Amino acid sequence: MWLPYIDGEPYRPLGNELELSGVQTYRRVIAELNQLPDNTWLSHHYCNRWSGILNVDGKYLLVKGYDKKIPWIWSVDFLRHDFPVGILAPSESVETFMKFFRLLKTIGYPLQVVIADDVSPLRIAVKHYYPKAKIQLCQTHYVENIRQQLHVRTEDKYLNFFQQLTEQVFALEANQTTRDTALFQLYQRFGQHNPVVQKVLVDIHTRQTELFQYQSIPWCPRTNNIIESFNSHLNARLKSIKKFQSFHSAERFMNAYLIRRRTKPFTDCRGDFTKFNGHAPLENTIRKGLDYPRIPGFQEPEM
Repeated sequence: MWLPYIDGEPYRPLGNELELSGVQTYRRVIAELNQLPDNTWLSHHYCNRWSGILNVDGKYLLVKGYDKKIPWIWSVDFLRHDFPVGILAPSESVETFMKFFRLLKTIGYPLQVVIADDVSPLRIAVKHYYPKAKIQLCQTHYVENIRQQLHVRTEDKYLNFFQQLTEQVFALEANQTTRDTALFQLYQRFGQHNPVVQKVLVDIHTRQTELFQYQSIPWCPRTNNIIESFNSHLNARLKSIKKFQSFHSAERFMNAYLIRRRTKPFTDCRGDFTKFNGHAPLENTIRKGLDYPRIPGFQEPEM
C-alpha cells in the first residue's frame, strides 16, 4: 500500500478496496514504510555506475517542533538521473553538509563536480571530503540574484546593462577570452562611475572558475534545472501534507519518496536522455550482474 500512498492516494480511498478504515490504512502504510531499506544503504550495497556529476539542492519542509521550515538536501546524478543520497536536517549548516558528503564518500560516489547554489557550508564540506572535486555554481540562480539586486523587473535603470551582461558574458558559446573582453567593455560603458555595476562585474570576474566550470568538464550542466524539475514533482506531492508531525515521520516519508522515485520508470525524458524513458533511475546505476534489490511491494523490472 505504500506505493500508491507515496504517489499521492489518500488513506481512505486507498483502504476501501481492502475494507480498511482510514486509521487501519494509515497503520498499514506506516508499517510498510518502516520496512523499506534506507536509501543510502541501497546506494552503498547495490550501485556503482555513477557519473560523478552531481546536482545538489534543498527543499524546505514544515515539521512540527521547528519554528521554521527545515531543509531536505538531496542530489541527482546528472548523467544517470538517479538519487544517491538525501538527508533531512535542522538547517543548512556545515555539520549538515559534512554529513551529506560523508555519506556520499561512504557509498563510494566518484564525485567530479557539484552543481549547486552558492552555499558556503557546501563548499567547505566538498573541500573536506573531495578535495579534487570542482564546483559549478547554478547560473540560473546566480543571474536571478543579479536581476533582483538591480531591480530589473520593476525599474529600467539597469535593464540595458543586465541584458548585455546575460547575452555576452553568460552566453553558452562564450569562452574565457570573450568573457574578459565583454566584462571590460561593460565596465567602460556602464561601470566607470557606478559602484553597483562595478560590484556585479567584479563578483563575476572573481567567481569565473565556479561560474564557468562546466566548460572544462564534459557533460557538466551549468544549471540545476534537472533537480529543479524533480523539486516540482516533489512540491506537487507535498501539497496534501500540510506539516509533518515529527522529524522522524518527515525523514521516513522522504526516504520512501526517494526509493519510489528511484524505482519508478521515467516517462518524459528528452534530448540525450530519451533513452531513459520506460526505465527506472536505479537501473542506470545498479552494479552489473547484481540481482535487483528486494523492496516490499515492488515488482522487479525486466533488465
